[in-house]
Amino acid sequence: MISAAQFQKELELIIANAIREDVGDGDHSSLACIPNTAQGKAKLLVKDNGIIAGVEFAKMIFKYVDANLQVEVLIEDGEAVKQGDIVFFVSGSSQSILKAERLVLNTMQRMSAIATKTKEFVALLQGTKTKILDTRKTTPGIRAIEKWAVKIGGGENHRFALYDMIMLKDNHIDFAGGISQAILKTKNYLIANNKELKIIVEARNLDEVKQILEVGGVYRILLDNFDYETTKQAVQLIDSQCLTESSGNINEKTIRRYAECGVDYISSGALTHSIYNMDLSLKAIE
Repeated sequence: MISAAQFQKELELIIANAIREDVGDGDHSSLACIPNTAQGKAKLLVKDNGIIAGVEFAKMIFKYVDANLQVEVLIEDGEAVKQGDIVFFVSGSSQSILKAERLVLNTMQRMSAIATKTKEFVALLQGTKTKILDTRKTTPGIRAIEKWAVKIGGGENHRFALYDMIMLKDNHIDFAGGISQAILKTKNYLIANNKELKIIVEARNLDEVKQILEVGGVYRILLDNFDYETTKQAVQLIDSQCLTESSGNINEKTIRRYAECGVDYISSGALTHSIYNMDLSLKAIE
């Protein structure tokens, strides 16, 4: 996984790019009708039920826009919220509050939706050893906050990007000439380039599971689109020689049964690509 310093840099880049995109050469609506000396206060109002996420990120946004803005947090990241709850108050320059408003809402609404969905999946897995993972099926440019939201919801992060873990999927295997060739070439590449990266290999059937185990030295085997019975057989075959992961069209109705097959992880792109934003608003307090 990426380091804390790398992750922090990603967050800073998201904020800088989003403010560039949204503000440009100035928030002329606010500049036109609000004096630059005006002070105000606003509240983050919840208009939905779920898990709140993005509070700490909102604090980063406010600080980036205006270091003098003050945030009083009432509800922390990861807590359950309901319609009518107030998450925080922000006070200071009215112009600054308005400049930050849309970015705060856009990110918190999405992060809260992801955290809420993740929490639902975590609850479905309760009592099993299986943990829920996200994927790289994220919104371009804001992956860091979407993966952060998964963590807030109780899930775990898969690799962050192409550079922090090796994942040999079907196309890699086919282009490389087969499973054995793909794994052996990968091991040689890591040695030649002095890199220590974990290797995950995707299997499409039990025969490919056997081939992966024959070569050995992989961190996790990804059981892609296996049915329940074949998943159980694969877990027995692997027998803790490495970790196991199920993926492929797994949803709320099927996730529990896959977990009961004994896999260590279930990955789901739906955590980040199939969610509806939580309804939040930032309201001025007169």
